[in-house]
Amino acid sequence: MTRQRFAEIVEEAVAEIPSELRQYLDNVSIEVLDAPTAEDLRDLGLRPSRDTIFGLFDGVPIGLRDSEMLTDAMPDRIVIYYRPLVRTFRTPWSIRRQVRRTVVHEIAHFFGLDEDEVAAEGYE
Repeated sequence: MTRQRFAEIVEEAVAEIPSELRQYLDNVSIEVLDAPTAEDLRDLGLRPSRDTIFGLFDGVPIGLRDSEMLTDAMPDRIVIYYRPLVRTFRTPWSIRRQVRRTVVHEIAHFFGLDEDEVAAEGYE
């Protein structure tokens, strides 16, 4: 799958988020990068030589912001990683399905859910 098609699938997954939730994503940058850095993985307690991730929320969950953060904060960022996803999931259907799961997973972090809560919702 080309990186361009992958980016289109990410955009489609974001567009599928219900509008009542998507409206809160105005100040969230959603990016496609090739792969997580070794530093990103170490920061998450993972081993770069063995572990990877499909996505990352980098920011302050919306429920933890104070009034100053609501107006002056840098944009939050959700990153979806191209290479780990296309390497792990081989068919267009499975890539699309996992991209959607990953987008929802990272948006859940934006809304303040931790890993256990995200997993309980079925988006691990």
